[in-house]
Amino acid sequence: MSVFSGMSRPMKAAGVALIGVAIIAAVIGGITALGGGEGSNEAGPSGTSTQPGTSSAPSSGSSSTATASSSTSASSPASPSPSSPAPGQPTSAGPGQPGQPGQPGQQGQPGQPGQPGGDQQASNKWVTVRVLNNSTIKGLADRAAEDFRGAGWNVNEVGNYSQGIIPTTTAYYRPGTDEEAAAKQLAQEFDIKAEPRFEGIQNATPGVIIIVTKEYQSGHKGS
Repeated sequence: MSVFSGMSRPMKAAGVALIGVAIIAAVIGGITALGGGEGSNEAGPSGTSTQPGTSSAPSSGSSSTATASSSTSASSPASPSPSSPAPGQPTSAGPGQPGQPGQPGQQGQPGQPGQPGGDQQASNKWVTVRVLNNSTIKGLADRAAEDFRGAGWNVNEVGNYSQGIIPTTTAYYRPGTDEEAAAKQLAQEFDIKAEPRFEGIQNATPGVIIIVTKEYQSGHKGS
């Protein structure tokens, strides 16, 4: 027998409706119960899934480390490439380029000093020279004349001087003439004296007059 037997038609309709509502409520309740059992897998307040025993919030230490690392990377200058010169090192510029100490240009060697007055000394030898013997040594003037000629001097007369005694072999000249330079050069080359002409030979023929005495040593002494 049906539970609706003996009821009026309106009552039957209301009963069916209540039964339907109860069934729907039971279904919704079951779904809700099933959903509540899986609540541990639902999204947390932050919207991220959380596993049991773990924290969804990032470690503050890790965050600080990451921030410091990023800051260090951003502020540290790029390392110089191996080919870049270290600060303070001179650049390797090519010759003549600014920034490289110029190679000092090689200075010209100073001229080797020639023998003092070489040209002048050679020109002095054109002056005529007379050699006179003032000793008792025979042929002394001839020996001296050969020495002078061997050194390139222009000896054009050899003789004797008997007007007095000359203390030492001397080349006599007239001051202010070419004879002076020639006599002084001869004196230097042969280690003898050079003096202006004295009164006894003052008016003699032009040219250097060398009066040799017994101490004359044969041979060219050089300068």
